[in-house]
Amino acid sequence: MFQLSRFNRTKRLVKAVVFTSLSACSLPLLALEPVTSVEGITEYRLDNGLQVLLFPDPTKETVTVNVTYYVGSKHENYGETGMAHLLEHLVFKGSPKHKDIPAELSAHGARPNGTTWTDRTNYYETFAATEENINWALSMESDRMVNSFIAKKDLDSEMTVVRNEFERGENSPFRITLQRMFATAYEWHNYGKTTIGARSDLENVPIDRLQAFYKKYYQPDNATLIIAGKFENDDMIKLVEQYFAPIPKPERVIDPLYTSEPAQDGERQVTVRRVGDVQLVGAMYHIPAGSHPEFPALSVLSEVLGANATGRLHKGLVEKNLASQSFGFNFQWAEPSAAMYFAEVDKDADLDKTQSALLNVVESINQQPITDEEVERAKRTLLKNIELGFNSSERIALGLSEWVGMGDWRLLFLNRDRIENVTTADVQKAAETYLARNNRTLGRFIPAEQAERVEIPQVTNVSDMVKDYKGRAQVAQGEAFDPSHDNIDNRTQVVTLSNGVQVALLSKKTRGESVVVSLSSQLGNETSLAGKRMVGNLTGAMLMRGTASLSRDQLKDEFDKLKTSASIGGDNQSAFASLQTTKPNLTAALNLMADVLKSPGFDGKEFAQLKSTREVAIEQQLQDPQAIAFREFSRRQSPFEKGHPKYVPTLEESLAALQEVTLAQVNQFHKDFYGANSMQISVVGDFDQQEVIETLEQAFADWQSAQKVIPIKHPYQKLEVKDQNFNTPDKENAVFVASISLPVGMNSDDAAALELGNYILGGGFLNSRLATRLRQQDGLSYGAGSFADISYEDNRTRMGAYAICAPQNLDKVEVGFKEELARLLKGGFTNDEIEQAKSGLLQEQKVSRSQDKELVRALRYNLYLQQDMQFSKAFEQKLASLTAEDVHKVMKKYLKLEDFSIIKAGDFSKLK
Repeated sequence: MFQLSRFNRTKRLVKAVVFTSLSACSLPLLALEPVTSVEGITEYRLDNGLQVLLFPDPTKETVTVNVTYYVGSKHENYGETGMAHLLEHLVFKGSPKHKDIPAELSAHGARPNGTTWTDRTNYYETFAATEENINWALSMESDRMVNSFIAKKDLDSEMTVVRNEFERGENSPFRITLQRMFATAYEWHNYGKTTIGARSDLENVPIDRLQAFYKKYYQPDNATLIIAGKFENDDMIKLVEQYFAPIPKPERVIDPLYTSEPAQDGERQVTVRRVGDVQLVGAMYHIPAGSHPEFPALSVLSEVLGANATGRLHKGLVEKNLASQSFGFNFQWAEPSAAMYFAEVDKDADLDKTQSALLNVVESINQQPITDEEVERAKRTLLKNIELGFNSSERIALGLSEWVGMGDWRLLFLNRDRIENVTTADVQKAAETYLARNNRTLGRFIPAEQAERVEIPQVTNVSDMVKDYKGRAQVAQGEAFDPSHDNIDNRTQVVTLSNGVQVALLSKKTRGESVVVSLSSQLGNETSLAGKRMVGNLTGAMLMRGTASLSRDQLKDEFDKLKTSASIGGDNQSAFASLQTTKPNLTAALNLMADVLKSPGFDGKEFAQLKSTREVAIEQQLQDPQAIAFREFSRRQSPFEKGHPKYVPTLEESLAALQEVTLAQVNQFHKDFYGANSMQISVVGDFDQQEVIETLEQAFADWQSAQKVIPIKHPYQKLEVKDQNFNTPDKENAVFVASISLPVGMNSDDAAALELGNYILGGGFLNSRLATRLRQQDGLSYGAGSFADISYEDNRTRMGAYAICAPQNLDKVEVGFKEELARLLKGGFTNDEIEQAKSGLLQEQKVSRSQDKELVRALRYNLYLQQDMQFSKAFEQKLASLTAEDVHKVMKKYLKLEDFSIIKAGDFSKLK
C-alpha cells in the first residue's frame, strides 16, 4: 500500500534472521528521516514498511500508543464475516514475550482497547509517561504484531464471548434496523455486512483460516504506529527502531480490493418486526468516500438536517409531535459510504405519517433551499468540535486511525480545511445529487417509469490529493505539568466569593489555550425535596433548551460561536455544568453558562418535546434486560420510602410520574431551589485567575435559592437478601447482577483494601478473577466484572458484580461468580496479584490527574468535601502499603456469599 523507505541494508539484514529469536538490539540503529510533517505530527517510515507517526506533547504526563492495521470487515471473504473483529479479541490473549496482556495492561495502569471497523483495526493504550511504561508498550505491540498466539483454545472460549457481544447487539432496535438497512442498500460490497459478522461464521470459523488471516494482514507493511504524548522525539525514534525495525517485511502481497457497488436503480425497503416499545423510520443514501472533495459538504448537510434542536428534521418532526427525536449522520469510509436520517416515534404513533414527513424534509431541498445561516451554523459546530479535538494529542492519536483507514492521516487536516471552504451552493448541490428517491433505502417499493441512477464518484488516488499538503501553524503549546498531589495543591488557588461560592483555580499553559470548567450546586433538603424527583430531573433537562433571552437554537449558536462545548443540567438534588473552551472565549462562556442556570426560558413547546422524548426512552427500557436489572440494583441499594429524594422508582412509576409533571411545577422548582447557596466551581487550564474571579463574582452575585440547603444523608443499611428474575421475551441477551451493601466509607481504615480487593475480583482490563473465569475461561460473557462505589460522604459502599450473557447461560454465570468469590474468600491473593493491582490502580490515578477534564471534577468535588489532594495522596499511600494478607482479611470481613442478592433479566423461555 505504501512505498518503502531507502534503508535497504536493514531489509537485507532482517531477512536473514527469524524475528522471534532476534535480540532487539542486534541491529545497528538508524536515524530515521521524516517523510512529511503537518502541524506537529511527523511521519517516518521503517524499511519493513511500517508507517510511524510521532506527535510529541509536553503538556501531558501520559503517552498514547496506537497501532492501526489496514484491515477491517470489508476484507473478509465468504465464511469469514466477523473474522477481523474476532481476531481483535484473540490478539489480547498474549504472545511469547507478553503471555498475559490483560494483566500487563492493568499492572501498568493503562487505559486500553481494541476496535474493529470497516476499513481498519486498531489497538491502543494510554499510560503514565515513564521510561519503563514506554518500553513495555512498544515491546508488547511489536511482539503481538506478528507473534500473537492465535490458539485454538483461545478461539474456543473467545468465540462465545464475541457471540455474546453479537447477541447484545440483537437487543437494540436501532442497531438491528441499521444492520438490515445496510444489507439491503449494498448488494455486492462488504460494507453491507456488519462488522460483528454472521453468527454461523463466528461459531464455525476454523483456526487455520483465522491464523492465515492474521499472518496476511498483521504485518509492519500493513500498519501505522501512532505515538502521542510526553516524550523526546529523538529518543522515541530510537525506541521505535529498537522494537519494530527487526520485524522482517513479509514476502506476501496483499491484492487490492476491486468490488464496487453499482448505482442503485430504485428505492429499496426493509422491515424488522421484533418485540419492543419504540418505532423507527430511517432513510439511507449512498454518498462518496470520506476522502472525496464533496464529502465535507455532505457533513455540513447532515448537520443542517440532523442537528439536535436546530436541524430541519427536529423542526419538521419533533416540534410537530411526529417524532420523539430525530438525528442524521454519515459514515466516513475509505470507499463510497452512506448518509442516514432517522426518526424515533412512540409505539402507538402513526409511523406512515412520520415517514412521509421525514422524506419530505430530506428529499425536498430543491423546493426549500439550504440557507446561508444554516450552513454557517453547521460549520461552526463541526469546526468547533474539530478545533477542540486538536487541543488533545490523545484524541488526535486515536482519531487518526479513521483517517489512516481512509487512505492517509493528512486527510484529518485536509477535511478541516475543506469544511471551512464549504459554501451554501456546495451543500445544496450535494443534497440535490444524493438525497434522491432512487438512491434511497427505506421501506417500500414503487416501480419507476425510467431509470434514475445516482452515480457515486470514486477517489482514484489519495496520495496525489495530499502530496503537497503543508497544513498550517501548530496550535499553542502548553507546559509540562507535574500531576503529583503536592504540585496540584501548590498550583491550585482556592477562593470564596462574596456570596459564598467556593472556587478552585489551577492556571497552567495548555495545548491550544484550552480551559475546562466544572460546576456543581446542591439543592434543598430531605423535607423540601420530598416527592420532587421527576420535577427536578425535568427542570435540569430544560436548562439547555433555551434561556429567557435565547431560544434553543440561538443558545446552541452562541456556544458554537464561542467554540465551547457545554453540558448543563440537573436532577432533583443538584445542578451541574461543565465547559470545554479556550482562553479567549472563557469569560463569555462563563457568563453564558450563568445565564443558562439563572434564567432558563422554560418554553412550553420544548417542554412537550422533552416529555415525549423521555416517555419513549423509558418505554424502550421496559423490555431492555440491562436497564431492568440495573434499575433493580439501584432500587435495592437505595431502600427509602416512596417520595424520599433518594427513592429510586420503577420504570413504570417513572413513566406515570413523567406524565403528571407540568411546566408550572418545573418553573416553581427552579424558583424555589436554584441558587448559589451551596455551589462549587473549578477551573483548570490557560486563563487569567483574577479575570475569572471577577467574572464569577458578578455572574452569581445575589443569586440565592428560597430553600435551605442541607445535604441528604444515605447511611449504611444491611440490605434484605432477595433474588429476582425479570422475563424479557425475544431478547437475545441477558444480564446477571449481584448486589450487596457494605459499611465502609472512604474514611474507613478498610477502604483501600476493599478497593484493591474489588479491583482483583472484577476490575482491571479483562484479567480480573471474574473476567478471567466468565470470559477468558468459560466464554460465557462479553462483559463481566465487579464494582465497589465507596462513598466519600457516608460510611457505605455500593458493591455489585455483573455479566452479560445468553439467557441459557445465566445459571452458569451465577455458578461461576459464586465459585470465584468463594475461591477468593478461602484462598486469598498472591503477592504478584497484589503488586500488579497496586501498580495498575496507582498508575490509573496518575493518568486521571493528567487529564484536565477529570482533574477539574476532582478539584470541584474536593471543594464540596472540604479537602484537598492530600486526602487522595494519603489514600494512595495506604493502598501502596497493603499486603496480600491485609486485603484478604478485609474481603473476608465484609463479603459473604449468602449476603448477595442475585438479579437476572432475560428471555427465560430460552432456558427450556
